Amino acid sequence: MNTVTRPRILVVGAGFAGVECVRRLERRLSPREADVTLVTPFAYQLYLPLLPQVASGVLTPQSIAVSLRRSQKYRTRIIPGGAIGVDLRAKVCVIRTITDHIVDEPYDYIVLAPGSITRTFDIPGLTDHAFGMKTLAEAAYIRDHVISQLDLADASDDPAERASRLQFVVVGGGYAGTETAACLQRLTHAAVKRYPRLDPALIKWHLIDIAPKLMPELGDKLGRSAQEVLRRRGIEVSLGVSIAKAGPEEVTFTDGRVVPTRTLIWTAGVVASPLIATLGAETVRGRLAVNADMCLPGHDGVFALGDSAAVPDLAKGDGAVCPPTAQHAMRQGRQVAENVIATLRNQPMRPYEHKDLGLVVDLGGKDAVSKPLGVELRGVPAQAVARGYHLGALRTNVAKTRVATNWLLNAVAGDDFVRTGFQARKPAKLKDFEYTDAYMTMEQVREHVERTRSRAL
Repeated sequence: MNTVTRPRILVVGAGFAGVECVRRLERRLSPREADVTLVTPFAYQLYLPLLPQVASGVLTPQSIAVSLRRSQKYRTRIIPGGAIGVDLRAKVCVIRTITDHIVDEPYDYIVLAPGSITRTFDIPGLTDHAFGMKTLAEAAYIRDHVISQLDLADASDDPAERASRLQFVVVGGGYAGTETAACLQRLTHAAVKRYPRLDPALIKWHLIDIAPKLMPELGDKLGRSAQEVLRRRGIEVSLGVSIAKAGPEEVTFTDGRVVPTRTLIWTAGVVASPLIATLGAETVRGRLAVNADMCLPGHDGVFALGDSAAVPDLAKGDGAVCPPTAQHAMRQGRQVAENVIATLRNQPMRPYEHKDLGLVVDLGGKDAVSKPLGVELRGVPAQAVARGYHLGALRTNVAKTRVATNWLLNAVAGDDFVRTGFQARKPAKLKDFEYTDAYMTMEQVREHVERTRSRAL
């Protein structure tokens, strides 16, 4: 008896790119055409742009964790874990499950959308003392940490301790850093009213970036507008400055200033997932070099997209690659699914091309700056555009309703400023959340796959 096996499509990563790809495959492929498998530690898609609002308590963590199992056409097999290596020759993906078991997953077609991790530099003390803003756990943890600093400062009679607990440093003048500083400053500004023993003037927020401009993608005018909003709120913005070293109770800036602080939040960019390094393929600034149809040259059935791939930006031309934004990742996910389907059906593939629709930056309250389709907006109109965009981008009606309800409830009732228990007695910092030491090298992947196969024989 002959056993006919369906083609196996393996999607790595449940970010914007991976989820959009899986959803399109489920809609366009019949169950008989292929088996679809998704590798992700969590059965949800995290809506990253709203993480600062989770950290500030405006949104609950559940509201931006969009369940993968709510799809009406849900039939994808989910492996709860993370891909730690890929052997392109053997067509095997090595996965570490959430229970720390190593499993090998064979595939016929693989879609690599593992996303990115926080970019760090060789700065003394950085990974030991800084927080990131890349995961849901980090956002929830930072909220607990910031409120705990107010609690501890209120209970302390030591002026030096109070000063260090009430100063906060955010590194990174991009969207993540600017929104994080803006949202958390609003949190502490509102919370300090509930602490009659604390002088509000002691609370100081610092936003620093080595670049000469804040969010340069917005243009000079909107960038200056955002900077003016921050300074009006009392946030000290320092450009052309970074961190020289970090300690448990102070941070030294590159301009020589020493700031006593127990809170250093690092949002200075991202780099491609370490998974890309296990492939042994050509990269562009750490991102996998792919064609415009998102195929990996020289490897049939291998596609890559999102933050980990240098997808040519045909709309811009001149050798540009698409920036690592949710807008591009979502559209790439849909197009790569169509290209996988085209390959299965022996049809021609199409290149990815999308003109950027603009940018939105939510600074909390009535403050925002937006640039939809090149139109510069500030204040309430910009806020309406920003929140409208986020609601439109959320994948399910349940998620849209939760977020809109959270916004309304926070506007009407405010916050209770309670810690929810995410902060354990053992401090957790940037190095503890992204598991960057879990990946194999290319040689380790191949050795592991060959050893596993020899045992099977």
